[in-house]
Amino acid sequence: MSTPTAWTTPSPLPQALQETGRTLVVGIVNVTPDSFSDGGQWFDTDVAIAHGRHLLAQGADIVDIGGESTRPGADPVTPAEELARVLPVVEALARDGAVVSVDTINATTAEAALAGGALLVNDVSGGLADPAMAATVARTGAVYILGHWRGTPETMNSLAVYDDVVVDVCSELEARVSEMLAAGVRPQQIVIDPGLGFAKDPEHNWRLLAHLDALAALGHPVAVGVSRKRFLSGVVAPEVAAEPLARDHATAAVSALAAHAGAWAVRVHEVVGSADAVRVAAAWRAHR
Repeated sequence: MSTPTAWTTPSPLPQALQETGRTLVVGIVNVTPDSFSDGGQWFDTDVAIAHGRHLLAQGADIVDIGGESTRPGADPVTPAEELARVLPVVEALARDGAVVSVDTINATTAEAALAGGALLVNDVSGGLADPAMAATVARTGAVYILGHWRGTPETMNSLAVYDDVVVDVCSELEARVSEMLAAGVRPQQIVIDPGLGFAKDPEHNWRLLAHLDALAALGHPVAVGVSRKRFLSGVVAPEVAAEPLARDHATAAVSALAAHAGAWAVRVHEVVGSADAVRVAAAWRAHR
């Protein structure tokens, strides 16, 4: 398959998102009590809705609503509890006219959120966690962000072993894409995500970021999610490296570089810095 044009947007999304001429910014709303990045700051439904609106006002193109923490060691959440957390937020923001993504590995949550107005499913497991996900995505026609995944949050750190992380991740993503296509998902629904931080050590994450072209060569738009992740602590001032919010500037720097490399979207907690970063990258590319 040929490499997609930079910033190619999946066709099921609104035309306006296909006309930005830049990488999109996805703002994260964690409706969880135990997120590594914000410690449950947006767990209350009304607060989460307000935060989603705030991210949109700051320049987010899409808001991604999640109800289960995927940090290493996180406890699993039942689909019923996850849905109770995310559905009111999805419905409220969709009613506002926002483009909403639901961050879930569960097909039942995905289907209910899509019925409530979400247009995307962000599945960090790439369909491995729930065999019903492929059929749900095929039936609904939703845009599907397919993440690279090995193991659960409890086991993934022990599975960060690769011969060549770029080759291996591309091969495993390609296999997951093939499974989705075989289930009836259309190629234009699929976005791929290298799953930075999921069963990967810092060296693996940096190698994948440096070779986004190899991921794009699989023939699908590429989403990048590094926001506040622990591996960024190696490039920020040591005295603040342990604080997730102190990694926002490093996140914006990655957003600029990923956008310059042609990433379809960057997924971030703090929108303003990355919104500026992707516009800088677009201007840079336009004047080459």
